[in-house]
Amino acid sequence: MAKITVTKTRSTIEKTERVKLTMKALGLNKIGDSNTVEHTPAIAGMIKKVSHLVSVKNA
Repeated sequence: MAKITVTKTRSTIEKTERVKLTMKALGLNKIGDSNTVEHTPAIAGMIKKVSHLVSVKNA
């Protein structure tokens, strides 16, 4: 499958616990952290839920 790079660009302060756990599941803790992941339907759904906090690039 294709790989994508997800980078945390905004803070999760005052966000719901669900959003915080989704960011942790994507491997993003601090602003500026990046993680390269497989592009699967599950990952795509996670990115959609936190799209306002991350940027996505093709790896």
